[in-house]
Amino acid sequence: MDRIQHDLEERVALTSNNKFELMLFRLGRSRDAEHSELYGINVFKVRELMAMPAINTVAGSSPYVMGVVNIRGQIIPVLDLPALVGCTLTQPPKILIVTEFARTTQAFAVEDVNEIVRLNWSQVRPAEACASGAGTVTSIAQFEDPEAGKRLVQVLDVEQILQRVSPVEESGFDSATLGAGLDATSYAPILAADDSSAARTLIGKTLESMSLTYTMTKSGQEAWEALNGIANEAQAQGRPLSELVSMVLTDLEMPEMDGFTLTRKIKADKRFAGLPVIIHSSLSGDANEQHIRSAGADAYVAKFKIEELGGIIESTLRKGSTTDGMPG
Repeated sequence: MDRIQHDLEERVALTSNNKFELMLFRLGRSRDAEHSELYGINVFKVRELMAMPAINTVAGSSPYVMGVVNIRGQIIPVLDLPALVGCTLTQPPKILIVTEFARTTQAFAVEDVNEIVRLNWSQVRPAEACASGAGTVTSIAQFEDPEAGKRLVQVLDVEQILQRVSPVEESGFDSATLGAGLDATSYAPILAADDSSAARTLIGKTLESMSLTYTMTKSGQEAWEALNGIANEAQAQGRPLSELVSMVLTDLEMPEMDGFTLTRKIKADKRFAGLPVIIHSSLSGDANEQHIRSAGADAYVAKFKIEELGGIIESTLRKGSTTDGMPG
């Protein structure tokens, strides 16, 4: 585990180039499998690993919350990840994965941690759901292992998992004031990209509350292809691009092409000059914000606050392509 922890600290600072590090671990047997399934989570979301500590139970908590642990004075909930994805442990959990994203800190109890592998997002394919994941798997990664041959890893939809444990309060915002004063009819549709079904639902609710139209895609590659189709259509009709798309709203972690690559490709293409790009991501922390800044997006907003997302969308539409929304 010490080697994995060292690799984690060393690799988390790497600049993204449509590549990422995936931490592999096991959660026990799924309902229909005879062996322990292999799952993965992006290293960018992992704060630290530790041997399984004593867990303090909390009365009245979610059935998916095993309890809490005190890590250097911070009280952190421990989620029963095997139960959340429909697995049964074959042995007591050995490792605690402490994660930090979507402005929250939580820990996952796992059976064991295998290794960290470096992959290209082109090796990852979308997976809306799988039988063993019960809708908590966002994609499937495939890679060649020198010893084990071809391996498949289920990449967890952590946003969907958190939504199941602690749903985002959609009633906590005033739809009457969201985007108030913004003439939605004067803006072309927004192109959005996110591989998480939970995120797509919340993004859709936000845009609909603002009376903005949009096209939703599930990966950076799908968004890039859609954007190229829009550019071709604008050229064929002799119309400015801004009449067909007003903005791109993108996640960072996505199969086939990540949001870093999508943003850089947009900003490097003269056809899309002046097209604002907002990054909407669950990645948090100073190191990740450095990566976000380097991509050249016009604004950044962390998941999931509907009012904040709506505010950034409104201000970016009003200002056009600027960099004022980036984290300082």
